[in-house]
Amino acid sequence: MDELEIDRQALVETFVAEARETLDGMEQRLVALETRPGDAELVHALFRGAHTLKGSASVVAFDAVRDLAHEAEALLDRVRDHTLAVTAERVTLLLRTVDVLRSALAEAAEGRPGGTPELERFQLELRRAAAEGAATEPAPAAPVEAAQAPARAARSLRVDVSKLDRMLNLSGEIAIARGRLTDMLERRTSLTVDEILEAHREADRLYLDLQELVMKARMVPVGPLFQQHLRVVRDLARAQGKEVRLVIEGADVEVDTSIVEHIRDPLTHMVRNAVDHGVETPEVRAAQGKPPTGLLVLRAFHEGGSIVVQVADDGGGLDRARIAAKAKALGMAPEPGDTLLRLIFEPGFSTSERVTAVSGRGVGLDVVRRNVEALHGSVSVESAEGRGTTFTLRLPLTLAIVQGFRVGVGEETYILPLDSVVECLDLPAESREPRAAAGVLGLRGQPLPFLRLRRHLGVSGDPPGREAVVVVRHGGVTAGLAVDQLLGESQTVIKPLGRMFQGLPGIAGSSILGDGRVALILDVGGLLREALRRTQA
Repeated sequence: MDELEIDRQALVETFVAEARETLDGMEQRLVALETRPGDAELVHALFRGAHTLKGSASVVAFDAVRDLAHEAEALLDRVRDHTLAVTAERVTLLLRTVDVLRSALAEAAEGRPGGTPELERFQLELRRAAAEGAATEPAPAAPVEAAQAPARAARSLRVDVSKLDRMLNLSGEIAIARGRLTDMLERRTSLTVDEILEAHREADRLYLDLQELVMKARMVPVGPLFQQHLRVVRDLARAQGKEVRLVIEGADVEVDTSIVEHIRDPLTHMVRNAVDHGVETPEVRAAQGKPPTGLLVLRAFHEGGSIVVQVADDGGGLDRARIAAKAKALGMAPEPGDTLLRLIFEPGFSTSERVTAVSGRGVGLDVVRRNVEALHGSVSVESAEGRGTTFTLRLPLTLAIVQGFRVGVGEETYILPLDSVVECLDLPAESREPRAAAGVLGLRGQPLPFLRLRRHLGVSGDPPGREAVVVVRHGGVTAGLAVDQLLGESQTVIKPLGRMFQGLPGIAGSSILGDGRVALILDVGGLLREALRRTQA
């Protein structure tokens, strides 16, 4: 590959990333325009978006994208000069245009030729709408997936140049500190241990500063993720004859970019459920004394060392009687310390009496729990009949580095996320049954189920004469983990497990210890469910 090919590839990648951002912005403005048809600034911004997309597509020779953007620009120009009114039908046509532009962009980025008969017919439809001013027939609401880019977006992140400058400066300082430390070690006979240790501490301080800066550079606001659901809510509500208003709170709250990528699907599931199951039709709401337009809130805020994401609606709430009946029919029962509502997160659990494009197949909320717990987070639900439902996700701020609490079992070291640890105590003698895999002990007058990690992990031999219990909490459930030793807290760099070891029950990842050994990071949620199951049996 020559230099010109490399330059074009970089140019195309930059264009595709910026074009997707432009289309996302156009989609959000179109949904807003439907509720504020007289907002001239929204129309001007939409026109600028189409014009910019047309010009940029010409530079990289994406002709199909350029031509389609030109037709959209012509239609928006007539709306801008008030010769065409903003109607729901025209907004629907322009939203379809955004979807078609996404598809054309993905095909061009993959090197596939554009100009298909379907695309030409759609361009003709746009041309007629702009030339004649005829209202187009409202199209069926696009499925939720149509609002997403057909091709997976390249992983990229915009970072302020000042942060990069600071990283570069720190890297230079670290190089100087390493050189100084190397020099001191080479002439160590003339130096004291304290002098060498002080040089090491200085290099370590610079490293921690760089680490903190890199972590901050990876932080992005959740606002763009939330705003993508404006279109989802709009299309689903129209398809079901409902009126739903989406409110976004905490759009400027920042979280690690990898977390944003992983909660995209769980958030979509919960938004779809809120519109489909939660919010009632205008007629039902009016009969109950509610405003005809339902309210759906996407909220984010920091709590301790975690980010909390909530999806709240003011609909009818979860039907506990129907959930209980479905659970009985499936032979399910809440585990000790659990609630009836937690059953909706079980695989195959659905109370929907009909199968639609949105729900009714028993797939959805179990995916939410599985994906969230894979991020070392938790999900919970609160609901009040007639007043609505709130789903709450609690997630770590980053997946790369966490504060961990090290425990010893046999000759191995395991790590628990520190924010799950409540307290540590000795296992009482009366609760010790060396061969038992689980048990219950009393903690301040309350029963506490515990799981003996030695037995659960299959470590051979008997436990030591003195065992400790680490009390952990996850998703509102508290239990204990019996271990051989308490080794204390430390900063933990998370390493993913190989494909062969992924999906192991109770294991969330791995880390490299200071002596080079591998320590497994434990999945607290999975271990708590196992502790409750064993003590119930």
